[in-house]
Amino acid sequence: MRRDSLLQLPPALTRPTRREDARFLMGIDGGATKTLAAVLDLHSRALYVAHGGPSNEDAVGAAMAVDSLLQAADEALAQAAITSSELGAAVLAVAGTDTDTLAEHVRAVRSDDWIVVNDVVGAWATATGAAPGLAVISGTGSNVFGVGPEGRAWRAGGWGHLLGDEGSGYWLGVQSIKAALRDREASGPETALSDVVPAFFGVASVEELASLVYSWPLTKSDIAAFGIELAEVAERGDAVARELYERGAAELGEQIVAVIRQTGLAEESAAPAAPFPVGLIGSAFKAGPMFVEPLTRVVHACAPHAQVRTVEMHPVGGSLLLAAQACGHGGELALAELAPLIDRALCG
Repeated sequence: MRRDSLLQLPPALTRPTRREDARFLMGIDGGATKTLAAVLDLHSRALYVAHGGPSNEDAVGAAMAVDSLLQAADEALAQAAITSSELGAAVLAVAGTDTDTLAEHVRAVRSDDWIVVNDVVGAWATATGAAPGLAVISGTGSNVFGVGPEGRAWRAGGWGHLLGDEGSGYWLGVQSIKAALRDREASGPETALSDVVPAFFGVASVEELASLVYSWPLTKSDIAAFGIELAEVAERGDAVARELYERGAAELGEQIVAVIRQTGLAEESAAPAAPFPVGLIGSAFKAGPMFVEPLTRVVHACAPHAQVRTVEMHPVGGSLLLAAQACGHGGELALAELAPLIDRALCG
C-alpha cells in the first residue's frame, strides 16, 4: 500500500519566490455555508474583508463554489481599491475532499499567483504561524494536518461523515443519539441523553427521532449542533455523556499521533525535543476541558513537549499568512499582530 502523504504543500509555499514589490495579500476561507475574503495592505496594515456564499465543492458543486470564491474576492479587492494584478499572492483555503478541480477553475480565470489549498492547510497556518506543528479541526467534521521540522507534511482524517469525522461535532451528535437508543431498548446504560436528545430535535421520543433520521434526513450541521447540549449534560455529571468525550478524544487522538509521528515531530534526538503547537480549531472544542483534557493526555503520551491549545483567530488569518509566505514575506507577518486586525475588521 502507498505510504506517501495524502496532502502536500504546493511548491509556491515550500519554495517561494520573493517579490520585493509585494504590498497586497489576499486570503480566503471557504466553507460549506459561507466564504470570507480578506485583503491586507502590508504597508499600512489596513485589512479589507468581504463575505460570499458557500464554496465547498462537495456541498454546492464546482461552478457555484468558484462563483462564491471570486465574488467574495472581487468585493474585497474593490474595498481595497486595487485590482487582482496588484496582489503579491492570493491563497484560497477551501473545505472539501478534493480542491484540485477548484484550483484549475480559479487559475483559468485569474493567475498562477492564486493558490488553492484544502482548508486544513489554512487551519495549520492559523494554528502554527505556518511553522512546524499541527492543526486539529473538530467542527461539523474533523481533520488533522501537520508539518514537521524538515518540511514533511502529513494529513489524517477528513474522510467525511460516512467514512470518518471521528471526534467531530457530527460524530458526537450521532453517538449521543445511539446512546439514547441503547438506553431506550435497555441494551446500554441509563443516560440523561434519552430525554435531552429528543427534546433538542423537537420530537416526543428517541424512537421517533430514529425514524426521522431515515425518513426526513437531518443534515450534518443539524446533528453536529447537538454538541452544545451534550457538553451541558456531561458537565452535570452524566457518565455516558462524559464517556463520549473520552472516546471521541481517543479516536481523534489516534489521528493526531499518526501525524506527529509521520512528520517527525516526535523523533527523539540527543538534544531536548523542541516544543511545537497543536492547535485545536472548531466548535467541538467549545466543550472545554471535558474534551480538551483527554485529548491532551493522548497527545502528551506520544509527545510530552507538544503545546496543545485552542485557537481563537479566524481561519482567514491562516490564508493571509500563507499568502505572505508565497511571495517571500512570511517573516513580516506575525500571528499576534494579525489576529486583532481580523477581529477589528470583522466587528467594524
